[in-house]
Amino acid sequence: MEEFAPRVFGLLRARGAGSELAEELTQSTFATVAENLARYQELGKFESWLFQIAVNRWRDEVRRVGRHAPAHEQEEIDRTGRTRSGASYRPLGREESERLAVALGALQDADREVVELRHTGGLSFKQIAEVLGEPVGTLLARHHRALGKLRELLGESED
Repeated sequence: MEEFAPRVFGLLRARGAGSELAEELTQSTFATVAENLARYQELGKFESWLFQIAVNRWRDEVRRVGRHAPAHEQEEIDRTGRTRSGASYRPLGREESERLAVALGALQDADREVVELRHTGGLSFKQIAEVLGEPVGTLLARHHRALGKLRELLGESED
């Protein structure tokens, strides 16, 4: 839990859950993992399995409430992310955070989901393919397109 809970929580916040809901869904995710761990047999795919459960919990909640994911909350965007290796990203200033929130909100849901799983969840493209049940090539193309759109919306050149 120490290793994965912050990433699961961050992913759920990025998907639009408020802090309390994200915490509740994170706990639900780990409860499901604990209940099913004895039957888990996919060696080397634990991380993908865990994030699949988290994504399913979020989708169930969206269906239950009958709403769409709200725009990214400022608190989540302001927060400093971490890579899998533990290296820090540069914290964004308030104006940058607001611009990024608007740009992320402008992405199609499928594109935003890949960006969030990759950059907030810290999953590899292979793991994202397992979570979403889509080919890696499709996800790579979607990610590339989404980052290009974000650059365009943020007015940045592709160096």
